[in-house]
Amino acid sequence: MSTLILNGESLKIEQLGTLAEMRPAGIGERRVWVSPEARGKVLRGRQIIDQVAGSNTPHYGINTGFGPLCTKAISDEDLSTLQHNILVSHATGVGDRVPDPIVRLMLATKINSLLKGFSGVSWELIEVLVEFLNNDVLPHIPRQGSVGASGDLAPLAHMGLALLGLGKVSHRGHDRDAADVLRELKIAPVKLQPKEGLALLNGTQFMSSYGALSLFRAQRLLRLADINAGLSLEAIRGSIRPFDKRVQEVRPLPGQRRVAENIRRIMEESEILESHKDCSKVQDPYSLRCVPQVHGASRDAISYASRVIEIEINSATDNPLVFDNGDVISQGNFHGQPLALALDFAAMALAEIANISERRTYLLLEGRDGLPKLLMKDTGLNSGFMMPQYTAAALVSENKVLCHPASVDSIPTSLGQEDHVSMGSISATKLLRVLENSEAVLAIETMCACQGVDYRSPLSPGMGVAAALHRVRQDISHVEKDTLFAPLMETATRLVRSGAIVKAVEERVGDLN
Repeated sequence: MSTLILNGESLKIEQLGTLAEMRPAGIGERRVWVSPEARGKVLRGRQIIDQVAGSNTPHYGINTGFGPLCTKAISDEDLSTLQHNILVSHATGVGDRVPDPIVRLMLATKINSLLKGFSGVSWELIEVLVEFLNNDVLPHIPRQGSVGASGDLAPLAHMGLALLGLGKVSHRGHDRDAADVLRELKIAPVKLQPKEGLALLNGTQFMSSYGALSLFRAQRLLRLADINAGLSLEAIRGSIRPFDKRVQEVRPLPGQRRVAENIRRIMEESEILESHKDCSKVQDPYSLRCVPQVHGASRDAISYASRVIEIEINSATDNPLVFDNGDVISQGNFHGQPLALALDFAAMALAEIANISERRTYLLLEGRDGLPKLLMKDTGLNSGFMMPQYTAAALVSENKVLCHPASVDSIPTSLGQEDHVSMGSISATKLLRVLENSEAVLAIETMCACQGVDYRSPLSPGMGVAAALHRVRQDISHVEKDTLFAPLMETATRLVRSGAIVKAVEERVGDLN
């Protein structure tokens, strides 16, 4: 990945996904640059804050207290202490740590939001955030504690603490005190100016970073799902007719059309399909016949969620916002409802991809059209691939529980000042869990379908299916007696998550839609 240039306007999910998956930065290596054009916008916003901070007119969080304390005036000499205190008092998260790749994205998206110039922070604060990102100084952030109302207050407070030299950070693979790392890197702890503490902890960077990484991986998984459908069609000797272009044109949903086209390309030159073109079978079960409709609906849902996230990561989402004419407006751009709904929708879409995949795995085990039952010739003595399907069923069931929408809940906080909250942080974190479960479910189908296609030899599968099978067989051999399946499943999941199978197929048939 070339150096990421942040300007507050054009950040993409794909860029964040690549940033998340990069190895730790080397000494002197720069992950990001800040566009010089953004500096002027930041400086103009800062000038406005400096003007209003010392005035007698109350401006929320600049010269007043926070939340229900917004009527409390703060003296000039205490304005910096006010900003320090809000970070310290709001760092109340609990639970497991946010994974380092997502912390990296939180830093990047916070910088990008501040660069829009509506937050009123100093250029010096942005420079420190950039130094953190470029040196892989990743604050320890507990995963739980945000209700997605004034943004992600608790997680972002923990992130901000490290700028002050407080708390712990991960640095080049080691957990250390933030103060020691700042001293080593010769980064002076930040002394917050008016509005800066509030700008750091107001915003949706926790939700949107979880969402961006999950959706980046989801796009890869959706292409793998189409490849899996092709593998399973070949193994079961299903029909290609439901993927006919004319069928999709009379119900022209974008995702459905894209999936059908992918399958047609993956299956080109298939001798297996050609061998049963005139068989007596009328139609296949829905998990094969309705792949364009089911995969396509999930694609459209993921596309919607991705549009929401890409708007969000290029938006100003803290409070108050400052404008060029001097207006300082208290508003609600930090509210996570747009993300909460979109990420709940995305979780349902991915769960359905896993759901239909598990059904195809079950079909593969049934012994259809000459396949050996449980995908092994000598069953009885051997259990075959019976237990991997159990695991897929367990993960699919867990996904159904995780798909209860967090966005339908609201518990008032801040003594009723925040009387409707989004719970978008919960939507975001459980989306990642659904994604990881779904990756494992599809990896099981990949493994089983490849086993099934092997039994169709010497007939050749379609070009895309052949490429997928070849890539899988580099790491996972055909199995004809019971073995330790767990390591094979781990390898299959790694292949799915890495995108290696998708890459191999696209090198053969071109980029999938």
